[in-house]
Amino acid sequence: MYRDLPDTRDRELRRDLYTAAAAALLFAVAAVVGTVIQNRHGTLHVDFAPLLAEWAPHLGPGTPAALTVAVAVVVHGPSLAARLPWRSLLAVTWITGMAWTWSLALVDGWHRGIAVQLTTPHEYLRVIDRFHDIPATLRDFSGHILLEAPDNWPAHVAGHPPGATLTFVLLDRIGLGGGGWAGAWCITVGTTAAVAVLVAVRALSEERLARRAAPFLVLAPGAVWVGTSADGYFAAVAAWAVALLALSVTGRRPGWTGLASGLLFGWAVYLSYGLTLLAVIAAAVLLLGSRRARPLLFASAGFLVVPVVFTVLGFDWWEAYRLLVTRYHQGVGGERPYGYWVWANFACTVVIVGPAAVAGLRRAGAALVRRTERAPVRLAILVLGALVALLVADLSGMSKAETERIWLPFALWLLPACAFLTGPRAWLAGQAGLALLVNHLLLTGW
Repeated sequence: MYRDLPDTRDRELRRDLYTAAAAALLFAVAAVVGTVIQNRHGTLHVDFAPLLAEWAPHLGPGTPAALTVAVAVVVHGPSLAARLPWRSLLAVTWITGMAWTWSLALVDGWHRGIAVQLTTPHEYLRVIDRFHDIPATLRDFSGHILLEAPDNWPAHVAGHPPGATLTFVLLDRIGLGGGGWAGAWCITVGTTAAVAVLVAVRALSEERLARRAAPFLVLAPGAVWVGTSADGYFAAVAAWAVALLALSVTGRRPGWTGLASGLLFGWAVYLSYGLTLLAVIAAAVLLLGSRRARPLLFASAGFLVVPVVFTVLGFDWWEAYRLLVTRYHQGVGGERPYGYWVWANFACTVVIVGPAAVAGLRRAGAALVRRTERAPVRLAILVLGALVALLVADLSGMSKAETERIWLPFALWLLPACAFLTGPRAWLAGQAGLALLVNHLLLTGW
């Protein structure tokens, strides 16, 4: 990508390695400091700080498949991404990403790795039976958010708008009930997020950079948490909202793509309150777009549909969010120290994006400073928009711990920065190695 002299390339590589080493040091410091805090005060409420996980080295039925996928993508990924027809690349990215995510999940076996992940006491499937009358449940939803409320919702149900739970209610209604189907849904939908990111990068920057990013989106360490937490599904909805907006503002059928983007943005904020911060990434897309009003008008019209429907059915988003803030501070969120998590959250982010994305972010910043090529600058703006969204989420104090899954919808957009790197196979090996180590050495909460 860069036409630098050998000395310049070597210097850039050293800077990349120093940046990745600094990120590894950040995680190490977070682990040591977090362990001390947890042992002394017990206020972090995580067993393997800063991750919600426990030390438990193990192998599983997914191990051979995960190793096979990792080796195949490291060896053949960059060359295939460069020469496959575009639509074939998108299909291969999704299929290979699913293989990677399923394999990692099955390292813990079908039962623990997939079937029971969304059936634990804090999860959505525990309340399916309470949604037998959906309109009535929506009208009464906010009345069960606080801990002192009668029949208070489990943590994840209370912590999200009802769109999250409704997804699994509707799956149950069409005969796809239970943890196995819920897990399969999250993996199948969640892995499409990589395709959405490629579509957006191609529309806003250039196809060459999208192709370079593709193998890194496949082997993202965050796949450990996509399979299976509902946040992987949330990430996909958010990613397609951004991708369709990118298509709209770059002149590709701005009407229907803008309308579909708005609908997905609307659905996203009824899946998770935190996804309101997608507005920051959307602003970066609009900045890179055609400056025409039509796409924004269509997107705005689409966005209004979901809030109107939920409001008519009796759910007040703002009231529910106000109660959630109270509930958050009633539970472990009120005990977890802001002074630790405000920086340790980014140690969690290092794990889900990997060393390659960290080095890529350094190069993205350099591309913005140099501004020698238009396409890299445009990609850097998109990536740094996601970084700003993460910073806002972090400073809000509503993201203390568990950000390895909660921040998936934003961290996903840091991975295209890997397109700036040279020597992709070595970086891909590092990404895969990190994911394999996490999944085989730890039992993660999701």
